[in-house]
Amino acid sequence: MQDFPISPKAMVASLWVNRDLIKTLIRREVVGRYRGSILGILWSFFHPLFLLGVYTFVFSTIFKARWSTGSDSKTEFALVLFSGLLVFNIFADCFNRAPGLILANVNYVKKVVFPLEILPWVAMGTALFHGLVGLSVWIGFYMVFFGLPHQTIMLFPMAILPLVFFTMGLSWLLASLGVYLRDVGQVIGVLTTALLFLSAIFYPLTRLPKNYQKLLYFNPLVVIIEQTRDVLIWGRLPDVRVWFGYLFGGLVMAWLGFAWFQKTRKGFADVL
Repeated sequence: MQDFPISPKAMVASLWVNRDLIKTLIRREVVGRYRGSILGILWSFFHPLFLLGVYTFVFSTIFKARWSTGSDSKTEFALVLFSGLLVFNIFADCFNRAPGLILANVNYVKKVVFPLEILPWVAMGTALFHGLVGLSVWIGFYMVFFGLPHQTIMLFPMAILPLVFFTMGLSWLLASLGVYLRDVGQVIGVLTTALLFLSAIFYPLTRLPKNYQKLLYFNPLVVIIEQTRDVLIWGRLPDVRVWFGYLFGGLVMAWLGFAWFQKTRKGFADVL
């Protein structure tokens, strides 16, 4: 039975060697998602706008939620809320899809030459595309109401880089577990909903008592969302030490997930 390399070098090499295939699959998936619809890819703009409108109405109008800036502006609240959703949606798109990645591509399992380990990269690329669309919507609204964004907006890719690696590690792990344990997908759906409300997206972290703030920091999304708001909304540079810490943790998580996937993929064909 074939052995698959599990080293960090193999993880990077797989991404580089298969980069053209990954780009092709991402393009096919993005186009295929909207094929046959009248508006086509424009739905990728309308979907985040619709959710933004609903969340903003519920939390700022019904629940009277305000951010801790002394401002009662619903527009500002909407932009702060949307910046958190940008980060969360990138994570959630991959997190929700991961358990079914191999199950949805059984035909690839039978092909010895197909690099199964790139499927999470395809999911990540698709999520990043929609995140970029959402960011362009955010920039458009910010410019209409507040003028040019802060120059720190250029650091947005840097702010979410730890999230990309952390999510990739989880995706490889869950893609493998989803083959052997079909209930994983059901559990992930519940966890995603819980994380949505436990990631300081709809409220500032400072609104919580100190003890609860410490607990929420165990959720890696919280710091990444806070640093994303720093560069997008408040014009502040990310805390470099914290960023490097999360980047290192994300890289370790990515390698562990990749190693687990490579070790367990030999049994995929037998189970499927």
